[in-house]
Amino acid sequence: MAVNYAKTHAGSHSQGRCAEFTRKAIQAGGITLGHTYHAKDYGPMLRSAGFTAIGTYEMPREGDVIIIQPYAGGNPSGHMAIYDGTEWYSDFKQRDMWAGPGYRAARPSYTIYRKN
Repeated sequence: MAVNYAKTHAGSHSQGRCAEFTRKAIQAGGITLGHTYHAKDYGPMLRSAGFTAIGTYEMPREGDVIIIQPYAGGNPSGHMAIYDGTEWYSDFKQRDMWAGPGYRAARPSYTIYRKN
């Protein structure tokens, strides 16, 4: 299952490989995605795999995937993570959906995707 993969492979801190780790978790759940270098560019691939964007007012559910756009002065790749129903995981176990203090302060645009 995707979230189990994410939980067992996440490190204690960011390794700069959020897209790779999240993509591999999704694939462990039986969904094949294409590859792209930047996390910010995975939205179309998620949609092609049957994910749909949910409203920002909706509570995330287990298996939801977030794509966060880059912010000025931050990583130009943006960020990608998967939700286990309680916590967000990428290449590390996150404190919240924001991947770190820069994202938390800048609050760039994001989309949460759900597989129906």
